[in-house]
Amino acid sequence: MDVLVALGTNTAYFYSVYVIIKATLAENFEGQDFFETSAMLISFILLGKYLEIVAKGKTSDALAKLTELAPETACLLTLDAGGKVVSEEEISTQLIQRNDIIKIVPGAKVAVDGVVVDGQSHVNESMITGEARPVAVIGGTMNENGCIYVKATHVGSEAALSQIVQLVEAAQLARAPVQLLADRISRYFVPTVSSLCSPLCSCWWIPKAMDKFELALQFGISVLVIACPCALGLATPTAVMVATGKGASQGVLIKGGDALEKAHTVKTVVFDKTGTLTVGKPQVVSAVLFSSFSMEEFCDLATAAEANSEHPIAKAVVDHAKRFRHHIPDVKDFQVHTGAGVTGKVGERVVLVGNRRLMRTSEITLVPEVEKYIFENEELARTCVLVAIDGKMAGAFAVTDPVKPEAQRVVSFLRSMGITSIMVTGDNRATAAAIARDVGIDYFFAETSPVGKADKIKDLQGKGVIVAMVGDGINDSPALVAADVGMAIGAGTNVAIEAADIVLIKSNLEDVVTAIDLSRQTIARIRMNYVWALGYNVLGMPIAAGILYPFTGIRLPPWLAGACMAASSLSVVCSSLLLQSYKKPLHGREG
Repeated sequence: MDVLVALGTNTAYFYSVYVIIKATLAENFEGQDFFETSAMLISFILLGKYLEIVAKGKTSDALAKLTELAPETACLLTLDAGGKVVSEEEISTQLIQRNDIIKIVPGAKVAVDGVVVDGQSHVNESMITGEARPVAVIGGTMNENGCIYVKATHVGSEAALSQIVQLVEAAQLARAPVQLLADRISRYFVPTVSSLCSPLCSCWWIPKAMDKFELALQFGISVLVIACPCALGLATPTAVMVATGKGASQGVLIKGGDALEKAHTVKTVVFDKTGTLTVGKPQVVSAVLFSSFSMEEFCDLATAAEANSEHPIAKAVVDHAKRFRHHIPDVKDFQVHTGAGVTGKVGERVVLVGNRRLMRTSEITLVPEVEKYIFENEELARTCVLVAIDGKMAGAFAVTDPVKPEAQRVVSFLRSMGITSIMVTGDNRATAAAIARDVGIDYFFAETSPVGKADKIKDLQGKGVIVAMVGDGINDSPALVAADVGMAIGAGTNVAIEAADIVLIKSNLEDVVTAIDLSRQTIARIRMNYVWALGYNVLGMPIAAGILYPFTGIRLPPWLAGACMAASSLSVVCSSLLLQSYKKPLHGREG
């Protein structure tokens, strides 16, 4: 893009050198030099670049604010063998090592990610998670009351705040696919303008008339300078920088320009159920026996089988069983049957814990009493966890996971944006139907395995639909990768967050709407920037070429063309900065 400016300034300079040399050697030679044109052109261009840098610097305000959240110093404690404090020392947070003990006084910021080992307090973590957690703390958050001792678990680049900053930085430097349009235009635009300048000069230059030649030369230089497509090159990256920074400040981490661009074309959003549409903290509301086992023995065996599972429903069963029994027996031959349940051997007994599918594949007979219990609970949007011992049904747990309060509003708003919502879950059909009905989703797929979720995404894509997937668990990772835009809930697993294109830090479903709406407004702004940049060149080039000169005597000197070019670049940057005023379409409860 600097080719045209280089041609214009060098032409003016070397012609001026020629005039000086010619005037020195030939007594009767008369000619005009354009040294001031080169100097003023470069001055205006540098001024424009400086103003661009100042304006673009404002696009990183959100990133700077994130960085400033971390305190500069921390109080390091030295403990003796008995755990008693020996000394306190104020050190730079950059010197903190893993397992160091840090003292956090009321009103102070937490220096690192860590675990509270002594003391009680409330830590405001809303800027990261949207909620307060009393045990684990995150660097950069505020300790609101009591004094606590924190053992550092993640320091430096491993800390949550540092990783967020790194993601935003990477996103701001990434090139959006729409930028390729500017590259293609510039590839042909610059050579075309360069090749047209010679014929243009010929039209104004009458042979043997030096004044006409110099006039033609000025017109040619003006066209070269004003045609520089700098504004075109700034149209996309400045908007992407502002949008990703603004998104991060509002709890939406966009990992790159590609994800930002794709999100505006989304026509279908596929939601996982557990932990996404629901709170993700299931609770057992009832437990029944279909055998002669005692409730204590039944809970012992079920807990042993479920204790090694990471599934939220398994944890709910374990938590419930611990109310009756504190001892968890050992399990052998433990196996996870994805999307179905778990099996294992507890002592001499073979225990199966899972859904209907696991029982069917294991050839466990479901008597009418069991079917009735399942039907009644599924009508209430409860998940039934069936337990079989030694090949026979032993009992069941009814588990419920409350729907997130904002879920229905988000689905309704997406519908108003012309976006269809679909739910895909590994849970049974009756429970899935009840949840879908509660949140207003018309289409859902139940009893779907992780691979099946990805297949559903591909089926939709095969119909030409741009799909976004919203999930939080390891089992959602294949679908998050398969989707055009993967959105991970911030409270989800690291695997899901790594697989996603967008991370909803605060685990609030309203940010699904924010991500898509921010993408739409950003792409609209980029297109407006392109129209302005190209329109400016289309209007400015004929004037610079002298189209008004024969009729009005008005022409655009090269130095003024340089000023106009700098102004056009600055105007595009300022246009992108208007995204700083972006407001969320949905304003829910924060914290």
